[in-house]
Amino acid sequence: MREPKNIEAIAALAPDYLGFIFWVSSSRYVKQSTPSLAEEIKKTGVFVDATLDYIETIIKEHQLHAVQLHGNETSAYCKHIQSLEVEVIKAFSIQDDFDFSELEAYENCCDFFLFDTKGELPGGNGYCFDWSILKTYPSKKPFFLSGGIGIENVEDLKKLLKTNLPLYAIDVNSKFESAPGIKKVNELKQFKSELNEF
Repeated sequence: MREPKNIEAIAALAPDYLGFIFWVSSSRYVKQSTPSLAEEIKKTGVFVDATLDYIETIIKEHQLHAVQLHGNETSAYCKHIQSLEVEVIKAFSIQDDFDFSELEAYENCCDFFLFDTKGELPGGNGYCFDWSILKTYPSKKPFFLSGGIGIENVEDLKKLLKTNLPLYAIDVNSKFESAPGIKKVNELKQFKSELNEF
């Protein structure tokens, strides 16, 4: 999110989290201040291999509730971010396969995992990975599902929600944009409504 009026309209849909990208190379990079949100919406900062000092500064400046990490951050790095009293969401990229043993080092230093599509960018590539890979997910830690999710995926999402997987949140972005950082309010409203029928 980036534009005040668009943020206000999306916040009115009462999402659990609202993301702001603080990776300077992103077309969605946030340069300005971010608005206050309703208490039930967790303001989330998205970072890629940022310095700890930078993240600490942004957490304070923007009053973040959660931090989403999309780079090669170590478990020690994640543990430090946790000590700043924010939720830590560690992203992992999946393409044709994934070695779930990679998660072991992060079990005790992040609150959630996030599975995204491996592409040219650390996120926002606009297409889904093969969700059947998640059938062998060995952890009980709840996770976010991300990567090119759009309205066309609602039925498949409902099927996934019927499994025993600890799917905690659905992270949507590029498929609901009219331009980088500008979300399509009506489409998101429809998407949320259809999922809530589940």
